[in-house]
Amino acid sequence: MAIVQNWRRIMPNAKSVVVLLFPDFSNHCLANAIEPLRGANTLARRTAWIWQFVSVDGAPVRSSSGLPVQPEGRLADHPGGDLLLVMPSYGFEGHATPACLAALRGAARRFDALAGLDTGSWLLAAAGLLTGRRATIHWDELDRFAEAFPEVSVVDDRFVVDGDRLSCGGTTTTLELMLTLVEREGGPMLALDVAALFMHGERDPRLDPSLRVPPDRLVRAAVALMRRNVEAPLPVAELARRLGLSQRALEAQFAAAMGRGPRSVYASVRLGTARRLAEQTTLSVAEIAARVGYANASAMTRAFRAEFGAPPRTMRRGA
Repeated sequence: MAIVQNWRRIMPNAKSVVVLLFPDFSNHCLANAIEPLRGANTLARRTAWIWQFVSVDGAPVRSSSGLPVQPEGRLADHPGGDLLLVMPSYGFEGHATPACLAALRGAARRFDALAGLDTGSWLLAAAGLLTGRRATIHWDELDRFAEAFPEVSVVDDRFVVDGDRLSCGGTTTTLELMLTLVEREGGPMLALDVAALFMHGERDPRLDPSLRVPPDRLVRAAVALMRRNVEAPLPVAELARRLGLSQRALEAQFAAAMGRGPRSVYASVRLGTARRLAEQTTLSVAEIAARVGYANASAMTRAFRAEFGAPPRTMRRGA
């Protein structure tokens, strides 16, 4: 029997995530759960998240498309952590065995939070771990879920966070839930950067003049415009105009969502691009400055140092 490492003890400053996999799990769902954490580590340049894979019995599992995964051990043997992701997909009702439900109830005492991904909420509810809680599930199963578990407040939403119980309805919504967790730990700017890494965000409103962006997505839409215009930065008034807002309204949206104004966020977007260019290319500092909208390399270097605590050349040597 494999020994499950207690990474929470070994790396106490990192958030520990354990993924409980079942036969026929979704590759897409697994990637959308783990890749945002890997992206957050990469962009934060530290190990902010660690993860492990387990199964109910410790045996290897295959995804719905045949990808084999060797878990590190049994769920019952795991010492616990910050978050357990419960990830069945197809055939989920057959996984609700006495052994599985007992293992989940035991895990609820060792993990700070539990999340049902895709159809994972069904297993959490069957184990009695969603009683009196709000939860969602894949939309194909919403009605049956509500009928089977009347003690659960079933919500038709993309993802739900109810204290230490989390749930989402599918693969794309898994990415959105994980971005929310990244934002909790690393702040909204890191979450925006991770979303951009996977091109998850709003399309440029100029591509569709009839587009009306809902208020909760205006900041992402604005940041998408910023990323497309780092070499020749747009005035805030122009950003607002393209989004069909007044400048004051856009600034209010940023203050509410980010705790910062759009100018400050735009500067961070440009300097983040400068850092990537410094670390990943051989462009001169002057060329990097030009590519992120600075006419003066010295001015860019001063802003770069203020943002990251070191000049571009130091970042290049470190990379």
